[in-house]
Amino acid sequence: MDILKMVDTQKVMDWRRHLHMHPEVSFKEFETTEYLVQQLAKYPEIEVFRPAATGLIAVLKGGKPGKTIGLRADMDALPITEEADVPFASKNPGVMHACGHDCHTSMLLGAVDALYNMKNELCGIVKFIFQHAEEHPPGGAVDLVKSGILDDVEAFYGSHVFVDAPAGIVKAAAGPVSANADVFKIMLRGRGGHAARPEKGIDTLLIGTEIVQALNFIVSRNVSAFDNAVVTIGAFNAGHAHNIIPDTAEILGTVRTTDAETRETIKKRIEDTINGICAAYGASGNLDYTYGYDAVKNDEGLCAYVKDIAAKTLPDVEIMEMKPMMGGEDFSAYGAIAPAFFAGIGAKPTDGEHFEGHHPKFRVDEAALPIGTAMYVAFVLHAGQL
Repeated sequence: MDILKMVDTQKVMDWRRHLHMHPEVSFKEFETTEYLVQQLAKYPEIEVFRPAATGLIAVLKGGKPGKTIGLRADMDALPITEEADVPFASKNPGVMHACGHDCHTSMLLGAVDALYNMKNELCGIVKFIFQHAEEHPPGGAVDLVKSGILDDVEAFYGSHVFVDAPAGIVKAAAGPVSANADVFKIMLRGRGGHAARPEKGIDTLLIGTEIVQALNFIVSRNVSAFDNAVVTIGAFNAGHAHNIIPDTAEILGTVRTTDAETRETIKKRIEDTINGICAAYGASGNLDYTYGYDAVKNDEGLCAYVKDIAAKTLPDVEIMEMKPMMGGEDFSAYGAIAPAFFAGIGAKPTDGEHFEGHHPKFRVDEAALPIGTAMYVAFVLHAGQL
C-alpha cells in the first residue's frame, strides 16, 4: 500500500500557504483556530473540542473497533518579520511561520481528509491535536493534557519539518530527541557610584561579567563528556552611562539537558556560582530558575514501529537516524499519558541558500508536505500492530 496516493497534496499545499500568510504568535492563534474549525466542519462526523482559548482537538471514530491514537501538530508562529522570497509571505507585520508549524498543521489536516474518506473501514479512534503555543512556555500541550480529552489515547505521534535533510527523508530514533529546556534570570544588586571612585561602589557589571564567565565553565567541568548539556547566556543588562558604576545588573539564560540528574546539577552549580562570586564582592544575587519543557523521549517500541511502517507504506522514503537536538519541545507532555514518538520530516529547499528555523528567511521544500501527511496516516492505519 502506497499511502502517498491517499494524500490530497493540493489541499495540503493550499492549507499550508493560507496558514503561512496568516501567522499568529503563541496563545493568540484565534484566527488560526477559527480557520481550522471552518475546515473541519467539512467533515461532519468529526467532533471538535476546544478546551482552551486557542487550539483544539478533533475526534474521528472509525467504523471498526481498534486503538485510540493521538496525532499532534503545533500551529503557532514567531514574532519575526518575514524576509523569505515566497509569493505567500506573511501578511501579519512582525509575525512569521519561521519554524514550519504551518506545515505541521496542514499535514495534520491532510491526515484528517485522508482518514475521513475511509472512516467506515477505519479501526479505532483518532484524536487530531491541533496544539497552540508550542513556542512559548508553559506551552499549549499542558492545557490539552489537563482537559482529560486525551486520557484514553494509547499512543501519540508528532513530527517536525527539518531543513537539514531533503524531502524524502524521515528521521527516527529511540530515546531523547530533544532537551529539557529551562530558563533563568539572575538579578544582581551592588552599590552604584562614580566611575572615578570604583572603590566606593560595588560594581554589578564587573560581578556579572565574572558570573557569566564562570557559568560557561559549568558544563565542561561538572558534566560528563558522555552527557548532553548546554548553558547559554542570552542577555546581560547593566548600566546606562560611561561614568556611572551600575547599581544593578540582570542576566538571562537557558539550560538544556537530556537527563534529570544533570539538570539538577547545573541548577545547583548556577546557584553556587552566584552566591560565591557575590559574597566575594559584597553584592547580593537572586536566581529565578524556571523549569521549562521536559525532554522528548521516543518510545523504543514505537520507534521500531515507525521505521517498519515507513518502509512498508512509503517505498520512496529513506529512514535516517535522528540525532538528539538541544531545542525544547512540549510534545513531551503527551508522553506522560502514553507511549509517544516524535519524527523528523526532511524539508530542505532544493534551490538557493537554506536557513534554519527561527530565521526571517526560513523556507521549506513543499515536497515534504505529502510525506509528513502520509506518516500521520500510516501511524493510524497500522496501529493494530502496536
